[in-house]
Amino acid sequence: MLALFSALLCFRLLPRGFSNRDLREHFAPLLGHDPGDITPGQMTYQLRRLRLHGLIVRQSKTHRYRVTAFGLRVSVFFTRTYARLLRPGLADLTAETHIANTPSPLRHAFNQLETVLTQWIDRENLAA
Repeated sequence: MLALFSALLCFRLLPRGFSNRDLREHFAPLLGHDPGDITPGQMTYQLRRLRLHGLIVRQSKTHRYRVTAFGLRVSVFFTRTYARLLRPGLADLTAETHIANTPSPLRHAFNQLETVLTQWIDRENLAA
């Protein structure tokens, strides 16, 4: 979904909007695929999802779409959240070594969460 939001940001300022093919050409490389690997039907499914959630609207009497103001806000929110929060945070949690061997506050909090979850799972006799 993040790749789809990133691709939508490319089309916000286009006066004519974008088509299925336009989106596919930007979306596929973000997934690590060739645009020819994604069928028009697969992109139609993605476009329908975006349209039903109000992120894009279809331009009347055309096969083109435009990004709504809400769609822009959602796309910017998720792409920035990933770039500024999730990616650096996950890198911190998965890093093998830490500067001066001191765990970060995020890693400390995550370790506490993991401990509490493990205790809860054991107490409730849930399978791993």
